Parts: sequence; structure tokens; C-alpha cells
Amino acid sequence: MGNNSFLTQEEVNEIGFASCGTNVYISRYARFYSPENIRIGSNVRIDDFCLLSGKIELKNNIHISAYSALYGGSQGIYMEDYSGVSGRCIVYAVSDDFNGGCIASVMAPPEMRNVIEEKVHIGKYAQIGAGSIVLPGSSIEEGACTGSMTLVNKNLSAWKIYVGIPCRYLKERKCIK
Repeated sequence: MGNNSFLTQEEVNEIGFASCGTNVYISRYARFYSPENIRIGSNVRIDDFCLLSGKIELKNNIHISAYSALYGGSQGIYMEDYSGVSGRCIVYAVSDDFNGGCIASVMAPPEMRNVIEEKVHIGKYAQIGAGSIVLPGSSIEEGACTGSMTLVNKNLSAWKIYVGIPCRYLKERKCIK
């Protein structure tokens, strides 16, 4: 990578991650909230204008593309080796309840809100297509992927491709094993 678009290793260390491996490329324009709750493995790249917040664990050989956001909350987002998030995706492990009977705003008092927090798991070799949204509690199993602009609101089976809003099964995906 070798240019000044990415932080130096010293600058990465100053962010204060819970842990951070080697060969990590983080854009100067990426932002982190509560970095002490974020664990990053080796061979990870986080591009321009990404936002990572809350409990997040990125294993090895992961790419988070530009303009993506990961909101881990207290339950967390867990990405396994060789998984990736394409540009302009949002992964939520925490969200307000929009069904009514409560206020959907971080500025409302806690007693007026209903916050949904459920772990999100993105398995080994899984890929999230550009512009997709992953909702709390979703699990994307090994090798599963989504097409562009897919809404993931359920668990996705291994080595299958899903598309649509909400997502639906499209076809099998070739296994690389």
C-alpha cells in the first residue's frame, strides 16, 4: 500500500484498539468509536469514510470497503477470516425498534426507547454485496454472500447467494475448499 492515504503502524497503535495484528491498513479518513472494544487481526484493510463503533472483532484477511459502517453495540459483530464488506454497506448489531410504542432516537431518555441488540456473525469467506444492510441477530454462514442492495434480516446458509429486500435465496455459490 505504501502511500500516505493509510495510517502508519504507529498511528494505528495510537488509536487504542483492544488488539491489532500486523499488515493492517486503515484509511486516514476512517473513524472509530470505543476502539478499546475493537479487535483487529492481521492483513486487514479499512477504507475511506468507514465508521466502526462498539464491540467488533475482525479476524484475518478482511476488507471493509469505503463508506461502510459497522455498529457493534454491546453484543458485537464478528467477522471471520477472508470475509468482506463491500462499499456503502451497514451492519447493525444494535438498532432502535421502529414498531411503535417507543421513541426511535439516541437522544430520547432510555425509558422511552426500545433498543434491539443481537450479535451479528459473518462467517469465513462470506461477502456482503455493495449497498447491503445487515440487521441485528443475523448470521451469514461460511461462504454465503449477498448481491448488491440486499437486506439481511435472517440467517443465511453456507455457500449460497442471497438477493433482494428482504433477502431471498438465489442460487448455490461455488465452494473454494
